This record gives sequence, structure tokens and C-alpha cells, in this order.
Amino acid sequence: MAPPLLSLKNIELHWGADPVLDALEMHIGAHDRLCIIGRNGAGKSTLMKVIAGLVDADGGERWVQPGTTFAYLPQEPNADEHASLKDYVLSGLSSSADMAFKADALLAELDIKADTNPESASGGELRRAALARTLISEPDILLLDEPTNHLDIGVIEWLEQYLQNWRGAMVLISHDRTFLNRLAKGCLWLDRGKVRRFDGAFDRFDEWQQKVFEDEADALKKLDKVIKDETRWSVEGISARRTRNQGRLRRLHAMREQRRNVLKAKGDVTISLGGGEKSGARVIEAKNIAKSYEGRSLFAGFSTRIARGDRVGIIGPNGAGKSTLLKILLGELLPDTGTVKLGTNLQPIVIDQKRAALEDDMSVVDVLTGGGGDWIHVGDDTRHVMTYLKEFLFDASQARTPVSSLSGGERNRLLIAANFAKKSNLMVLDEPTNDLDIDTLDLLQEVLADYKGTILLVSHDRDFLDRVVTSTIVLEGDGSIIEYAGGYSDYKAQKAASKTQETGTESSKAKVVPIGKAPSRKATKLSYKDQRELDILPAEVEALSMQIAELEAKLSDPEFYGRDPDGFSRCSDELTSKRDELDNKELRWLELEELKDALEN
Repeated sequence: MAPPLLSLKNIELHWGADPVLDALEMHIGAHDRLCIIGRNGAGKSTLMKVIAGLVDADGGERWVQPGTTFAYLPQEPNADEHASLKDYVLSGLSSSADMAFKADALLAELDIKADTNPESASGGELRRAALARTLISEPDILLLDEPTNHLDIGVIEWLEQYLQNWRGAMVLISHDRTFLNRLAKGCLWLDRGKVRRFDGAFDRFDEWQQKVFEDEADALKKLDKVIKDETRWSVEGISARRTRNQGRLRRLHAMREQRRNVLKAKGDVTISLGGGEKSGARVIEAKNIAKSYEGRSLFAGFSTRIARGDRVGIIGPNGAGKSTLLKILLGELLPDTGTVKLGTNLQPIVIDQKRAALEDDMSVVDVLTGGGGDWIHVGDDTRHVMTYLKEFLFDASQARTPVSSLSGGERNRLLIAANFAKKSNLMVLDEPTNDLDIDTLDLLQEVLADYKGTILLVSHDRDFLDRVVTSTIVLEGDGSIIEYAGGYSDYKAQKAASKTQETGTESSKAKVVPIGKAPSRKATKLSYKDQRELDILPAEVEALSMQIAELEAKLSDPEFYGRDPDGFSRCSDELTSKRDELDNKELRWLELEELKDALEN
């Protein structure tokens, strides 16, 4: 048996009193394809830096076979010292002589302009250049820390193909399940300072980890009460959540089937959210919208109708117009042509890629409560902040620690927890999975599955899209746009099927076409009765909305009940009745609009 390329023996590393790595032992062979798995803050990036020789351990031995070469991709690359992105890429070589052709090939593959100044490069360009810099030297051990962050799906799939042909050893840190499923043949699970190795493909890791949890749970029953609560919770909580998520996935498949009845593409741990007032049945309706930027068409002729409870994914390459489309659908930006109508009583909340900055000197509790003690308002409920923190995978000991002590992933998790406590009925998530660990992604999936409102999700995480959305709007980057029922895998399957059935008569800029229940005869327009009803419904909905607003204003008077208890009760009953009536009329309006579109198209 060949000796390993690298061995770590009895490695010790501490931050303060807590061990990050505790008597750690591991080996990397010449052809290993390993992924490091662990919760945010567990020390995954630190372990990778120890492997790379960039961080010295407090104790233990790091042995490297003589002549072994390494290349390391950090989460936050820095190219400031280089005049161009090509120079930055070439700096990955020990000698750049006669190797410009290799850099040119990678720059072309990754669509990077060689002469771009790093200071003016976008985050995506810098990330792709850092990736090229790491790959160019073809090292014996390739170390990639979150390589898919900020990359679009096309680049991720290119990288997968490239790495599948990699001849050396590889160690990955990633939250992208699809990426790991296709590349990782072994797993290093970093948990409480220890590393446990699973010599099997990543798609079998959950099953193996579940067995470890079950064995630990049996062992815990035999121990006394001094076992830490967080240890018991990590064993029981994650296991229970995975079981629940299977049920939620079944429910998601049912929702997608409902969505298929609305869309037809031409061309073939219990977590509580803030919640909010019920929105109208129609949340967003876009008709024939188009948008261009600097003379280039981002999309044209696109229509969609998003109803209450829909979960809509938006995907496409960087620069295709995902954020622009999102702003148009939210009414923040006007389309060049076409119309967008927003539904009634919307309470949106937006979690974008940049995510609001946290003040380093604030404690975790203060971020959630605003400095208001130990209780947090989650919608209309009041929860103890320790309970809420536990549900978002924080240990009680972290409650009073400053934000500055949190890892990047823990900060993102804290921001998600703070935002999810707010009242809303429309949640907009722009790349929410960046820098989150797999456990947190499972948690986020669970939270979104329980959300009663509508979701708009921009993401490059294919597995997450498959687990969350009911339909997917795809911007191909060439001006074409289309909406498919289901997640990313459904989109790929439907696109492949449409290509095999293509007759050449379909427009390259296909659009979504909502359909309703077609009448038995070949009708081409609504009946007189249905058209008349459709004509008067908007005015009726507006009148009901005004009446509801007046009733809500009356009931908000703090002296109303004391002054007239019976009147308060009648007003409350009338408000409930009016809301039900509005709900029914909006649903009927939506049904007639869908039927009209189906008949006319």
C-alpha cells in the first residue's frame, strides 16, 4: 500500500479555552477525493489551512511526503497586488515562463478578461480568476474552500466536469450537495474538534451519519446528567429534522403538481416564522414585460402570475438579469414595456446577497432582541431568545458572545434568524445559501417549508432549488426566458425533452403561458357571463379592500372596546367576513384571468 501524501497526527489547536482541533489524526492519499463536513464555526477552514501548511497547530505532527505540491483556494481571494487578472492567475505557478498559454486557456474557459484590473473586477470575476490561479499549477493536493460560492450554475457545472478528470488528490469544503454528490468519494466529518472519516461517496454520508447519531444516542442514555445539552441536542435534533424534511419534500412534490396545472411552457426541530397578515390570492402578475440594459435585451415578452403560497426560483448566469427581474417583479423597477401588478396587503422581507452588516460589538442576543432583554417577538408570538437560538443551531454559550467572535457562516445564520422573526407574507431570498453549512441549509429548507407566505428565491444551489421551489424562472443569458414547473432538475429534464420534440417553429424567446380548465367545446373567449364577472371584479376587490382598511382603523382604537364592547364585537365579525369575501373574489378573479389567457393562447 502506497504511503499517504500527507498525515496529521495528534494535532491540537485551541482558540481560548475551547479546542478547535483535538488530538486530530487524518491522512490524504494520492487519489483521495475528500470533502470536509461540519457546522459553521466547527473549524473546517482552519483544518484546511493546517493541511495547506498556512496555520501552525499548537501541538502534534504534520508530515508531508517530499516533493508533494499544494494549491489552496481561500473563501475570500485577494488579488490587489497584481496589475491584471492574468498576472494574478499566473502567480499560481512557481515559474510563469512559457506558461501563458495555460493561463489563456483557463481564462477563456472561465470567461475572464485577461487585462481586467483586480480593483475593478466584480466579485464573480475575481472568484473565477482565483479558481483559475488554483487550478493552473495542477498540484498533487488540491484544496478548495467553498469553490462554488458566487459562481453561476454554468461555471459550477464546468468546474464539476474539470474536477471529475482531476488526477491528483482533492479536498473540498462546500455546502453544495449536488457538487459534492458528483465529486466526493470520502468524507471527513469535523465535529467537536474530532474528525471521523467515512470512506464512501457523499450521497451515502447522511445515512452513515444517522447511524453514528443513533449509536451516540444509545451511548448517551448510559451516561450521567453531566453530558452537555448541546451534545444531546445535536444528536437528537438533526436526526428528527431529517425525518420531518422527508415529509416536507413529499408536500413540495404535491405543490409542484399543482403548479404544473397553472404553467405550460411553449416548446415543451419545529421552527416558527414571524408570519404576517394573509396576502391577497394574487401576489404578482406580470404581462409581456421586457427590459434592456446598455442596448442588450435581458428578456422580453415574459408573463407570469404568482399566487399566494407559490415558491418561485430564479436562475441564470451572472449578468443575465436575475436581480433586475426580481426588482421589476417587486415593483422597485419599471419594465421597458409590459405591466406588473402587485397584490393586496403584501408584507415583503428581502434578504439579499450583501446582507445587512452586523455590529461587531453587539451580542448575539442583542441582534435578535434589539437589546430588549431575553424575549423575542416572532410574528405575533413571544419566545425566549435561548429557545429561538437553539432552533437556529446556536449553543446557549454563544448567546452573550460578541458578533465579532462568530464565523462568516454563523453571522449569516444569525441574520437569517433575525429576519425570519419579522412579520412577512412575501419572502425574497437572493443567494441565501452562500457560506452556510449543510446542517443550516437543512434547517433553512425546513423553515421555508413551514412558511405560509410566498417565496421568491434567486440561487445557484441546484439541490436547494430542488428541495424548495414549486417553479423555476430561467434566464438563459441570451435574452430568452421561460418558467418551468418544479426545481432545477425538473427544468433540465423538461428542457432536454423539449429539444427532442422541437419542430423549429417555436420562438427562441418562449414565455410562460398560464392555463386553466378548458371548456369542453373549442371556445376562443370567455362567455358573456364570465367576461362580465371579470369586468366588475376589480372594482369589487378595491371596494372590499377599502372597507377592510376602515374596519381595521376602527378596531385599532384602544378605547373602542371599553366604550362599546358590542360594537367592537360586531366590527370584528364584519372584518372577518369581509376578509373571507375578499379572498373568494380574488381567487375567482385569478381563475377567470387564467381561463381567459388559456383560451386566447
